[in-house]
Amino acid sequence: MKKKHPASVLRKISVFLDMMMVERGAAANTLESYERDLSAFAGFMVTRKRNPEDADATHIRAYIKSLSETGLAASTIARQISAIRQFFRFLFSDNIRTDDPTSTISSPRLGRTLPKYLSEDEVERLLDTARDHQGGEGLRLVALLEILYATGLRVTELVGMPLGALSRDERFLLVRGKGGKERMVPLSEPAQDAVADYMAVREDYLPKKHTTNGAHLKMFPSHGKDGFLTRARFGQMLKKLAMEAGIDHRRVSPHVLRHSFASHLLAHGVDLRALQQMLGHSDISTTQIYTHVLDEGLKALVNETHPLAQ
Repeated sequence: MKKKHPASVLRKISVFLDMMMVERGAAANTLESYERDLSAFAGFMVTRKRNPEDADATHIRAYIKSLSETGLAASTIARQISAIRQFFRFLFSDNIRTDDPTSTISSPRLGRTLPKYLSEDEVERLLDTARDHQGGEGLRLVALLEILYATGLRVTELVGMPLGALSRDERFLLVRGKGGKERMVPLSEPAQDAVADYMAVREDYLPKKHTTNGAHLKMFPSHGKDGFLTRARFGQMLKKLAMEAGIDHRRVSPHVLRHSFASHLLAHGVDLRALQQMLGHSDISTTQIYTHVLDEGLKALVNETHPLAQ
């Protein structure tokens, strides 16, 4: 159960979250993570009879130590430190504090993990299995998969896509990504055909009751309580499809398909800058991780086939 804190304790955190939403266009999932991490930090500070915004470097180090003692992964601790750091940078930049106590705080060192992705054959097996599904469910599933594999969208960009994102000639999607940044991504011919087939049955998925969240304007509406397909539900659909296709469901997720899109394009010679634009990465160093995937694949190929490697 989520611990309740006095409103006064969370006031500055609330102001920070408002700034992240309004000025930086932070996504709802990002805001939820910040709120959860900062609320936990606030709880720690309350036990020391201090408001979170009054913490000094000693308090923050003590909190990080307490996280380490719980056995949390280094990546989780690093995420919480990032939330705390951004919170205090905001307080400093808005003259709420005269210093930034996180300036001397280091994040735990993280090993660089390579993105997990499926082979081209495995993606084709997923698509073939989806095509075997009958009726509107099958048409919707194929459209989702074809769009995701043709564009490499983030799952939130996919399920939250407005109907108006599709260009008039149905060859492009206008995607609003992180920070409210827009990008144009092309649709492959199979994706265009899949979308056209799905649009013929889209109205079957419109909520039966009127909703106020604009569900009728979404590309993928749903009869569920949210009025549109959620990322959790799509993830479940993918897991089920993977099992039907004879693929380990633990290896399949919307993000794995995004990685597969990027890895396969690079393997076929797509320019790294073009891939950066399609993925919506603000920094090309984020996109460059996929070159390491190719390096690992080449090493494995040499080890398996080169005579001197035997």
